[in-house]
Amino acid sequence: MSVALITGATGLVGSHIAELLLEQGWTVRALARSDASAQGLLPGIEAIMGDVLDEASFRRAATGCHVVFHAAANIITHGGWDAYRVTNVEGARNAIAAAEGAKARLLHVSSVAVYGSASRYDAAKRGEKTDERTLLAPLSERAYYARSKRDSEAMVLDAHRQGRVWATAIRPDVVYGKRDRQFVPRMAALLRYMPIPLLNSGRSTLAIVHAANVAQGAVLAATSDRAGGNVYNLANDFDVTVRQFFELAGRGLGRRPFFVPMPMWLARRALQTAKSGLRLLTGGRFNLIGNSAIDFIAEDNPFSSERAKRELGWAPTVAPTAGVVDAFRWFGDSQRV
Repeated sequence: MSVALITGATGLVGSHIAELLLEQGWTVRALARSDASAQGLLPGIEAIMGDVLDEASFRRAATGCHVVFHAAANIITHGGWDAYRVTNVEGARNAIAAAEGAKARLLHVSSVAVYGSASRYDAAKRGEKTDERTLLAPLSERAYYARSKRDSEAMVLDAHRQGRVWATAIRPDVVYGKRDRQFVPRMAALLRYMPIPLLNSGRSTLAIVHAANVAQGAVLAATSDRAGGNVYNLANDFDVTVRQFFELAGRGLGRRPFFVPMPMWLARRALQTAKSGLRLLTGGRFNLIGNSAIDFIAEDNPFSSERAKRELGWAPTVAPTAGVVDAFRWFGDSQRV
């Protein structure tokens, strides 16, 4: 029986990886920082006390494991570079050491953030898609999350090239699903409190992927000999337009979205107003995802996941018609508990 250690197992991607591994009959361990975090694990997971920033406890937890799935990451923070570097870069460094010590494979959860928020659309201007062959353009100094994910991914792949550890990495785009504490809550707040701006009549396809489909790709990569030393975009499970997404989200919340068609210049102004209004209405609990939200809803999904489909046999099964509805229904129910 295969044994896996998962970091970030109470998070969105980590919990879906754990769920899939348990279904497949794996023995699943999770690195837990406290009894409280251990209680948030799915049933059937063995909690091992430790921290991704504590190399010794990480190594102990990985002992006897066949695969380490490193899904822990700092995604949203009010701190500067060090807040991201410590968790994402040093955490990856310790994941390499833990997998090396256990002679285990390492699956690193990276992100399409490595492409940069603007340059990811460069290929689309040429009628192409952004894929794993795309050169990574320089990042701005303040792109803390993207820098940390690029640095940690590079470190993992370098360790593979050096022969220290067998490693591979996946790059999801915006992940959604049950147990989402980031994207779904923000979009739910937008649905509840604000009109939905429609650019291009809402026909643009969103750069989103369901967590269960990411988990499937992660397990395929971790168990495929061909994946060693490679990185895979997991950024296109099913096409869903902006209008379709909010209609499905509204169905999950039991709320009909109010769409407002608008030109680009007005959308940018409306975003600033919406950000301020949402902070007031929710007491600062939810914030929109920033100025890049305009590109997110105005531009088609720029990524290609053909390599994962071709080399790993990635065949996503959770379509938006079920996945979006279930994610927002789960969030709505969690707010009523």
